[in-house]
Amino acid sequence: MGVGGISIWQLLIVLVIVLLLFGTKKLATWAGTSAEQSKGSAVP
Repeated sequence: MGVGGISIWQLLIVLVIVLLLFGTKKLATWAGTSAEQSKGSAVP
């Protein structure tokens, strides 16, 4: 068992489906945007 009762194979299958649906360029854009937002929201 993996995280929360989800096996590693199920996580990999979901990841592959997401990559096929959205493509790597769009996911990279989303990751960059979310990283910028998390840096901006971390106000001391």
